[in-house]
Amino acid sequence: MIELLLKDPVVWGSLLGLSVVVGICAYYMYLFLYNTNHNL
Repeated sequence: MIELLLKDPVVWGSLLGLSVVVGICAYYMYLFLYNTNHNL
């Protein structure tokens, strides 16, 4: 079952998209927290 998923390009595409979205969210969250802490 796992091997089937790993060989499916659609799974890799969705994983890549998901990781990009999560990365962008984390990056903006970090920037926001950094700026708020800096201004205080």
